[in-house]
Amino acid sequence: MPATPRVLLVEDDSISQAYFQAVLESLPATVELVATQQQALAHGTAMRHDLWLIDLTLPDGSGIELLRQLQAHWPEPPPALAHTAHSDPAAHAPALEAGFREVLVKPMPGAQLLQAVRAALATAGSLPDWDNAAAAAALNHDTENIRVLRRMFLDELPGAREEVLASARRGDIGAVRARLHRLQAGCGLVGARRLGAAVESLRRAPDSPRALEHFDHVARDLLR
Repeated sequence: MPATPRVLLVEDDSISQAYFQAVLESLPATVELVATQQQALAHGTAMRHDLWLIDLTLPDGSGIELLRQLQAHWPEPPPALAHTAHSDPAAHAPALEAGFREVLVKPMPGAQLLQAVRAALATAGSLPDWDNAAAAAALNHDTENIRVLRRMFLDELPGAREEVLASARRGDIGAVRARLHRLQAGCGLVGARRLGAAVESLRRAPDSPRALEHFDHVARDLLR
């Protein structure tokens, strides 16, 4: 699993290119930037990326058409996010039906972009379990403190996982969100990067069986 995810960014507007690239590189991620469907096909079939971030309207075709061609090349394709200037949800439906996880509307805050990217990468298993740099920054580069707090975090994780699952089974969305809020703070402190992304994804859609199943899967992975 790569330490730094590789993202194929398909965008033909130069201002949007610069914005997307700056935000994505802060993830951090390695960004491969192309402007056309033809270029995206050449790069996207020559190398496997961890995420495709595709404009729905391209100079030489549509993002939906591009996604279908890329998916046809890879038996197990990476996740894909679409972006567009069209805010009408009805215009987004074909993209979601084609296999995009989410349609992002431009312009969008950097935090929203990063949130969507982290959630997609976490689903694909393309984020590391532990972000040592983030933990070091949060805990003043005290390696012993990092070790101790990670041990405490892992000791408490089974109970936190069960609370989330039990609340979800009861349909208590408020309790789910409250427990995830506390858990997310711990993830950030100890650098539990993949779990933190799964927690954020579930917080955004606490009634989603898919998001709940993914949270459970990542939590169990971390406890092995």
